[in-house]
Amino acid sequence: MKKPAFIIGKKQIIMACLTLILGIAVYVNYVIAGGASLANKPSGNLTDDDTYGDTQFVNAGEEDLSNLENVNAEEFFAQARIDKAASNDKAIQTLQTCLGGGDITKEEAVVKALESVNLSKMTELEDRLESLIKALGYADCLVYLDENDAKIVVQTDGLDVGKAAAIKDIVLSEISISPQNIRIYEVK
Repeated sequence: MKKPAFIIGKKQIIMACLTLILGIAVYVNYVIAGGASLANKPSGNLTDDDTYGDTQFVNAGEEDLSNLENVNAEEFFAQARIDKAASNDKAIQTLQTCLGGGDITKEEAVVKALESVNLSKMTELEDRLESLIKALGYADCLVYLDENDAKIVVQTDGLDVGKAAAIKDIVLSEISISPQNIRIYEVK
């Protein structure tokens, strides 16, 4: 009798289990979301004083977005893209390390798998928003999203209320956040 041509080892079993866990995490996320996209749910954070399209210009003073007026636009966007990619790579590596560590429970593995799926969705949504905003005619654009905030950096020679409202409209059509949590910065 011939032996089988392939041998199922520990590594193959571990990879199959991790794939199964990721599939379960995607299914749980789908069930929790009610089978619909989370991006299209209304935020419900509007008050009577809020008007759709209201735009508030802010000074760039938060986090890595400081001193935008004294920076060459091409250098800024190139460095920001490198920093953003490095940050995403670090988050992915951390999640992979946690999943592959072997010292976590099944519940922790499911939580980490859900975090991985959410990170992937946020990155995809940031890329889609950047493309849509560039389609308005901006030379370059970067979008930073988290659960409750959106920060958009656009390269433009002047940003007026109408252009800012158009950007805000694109963001609100794709994600469900409060309009006052959208910040738009310009780099000249």
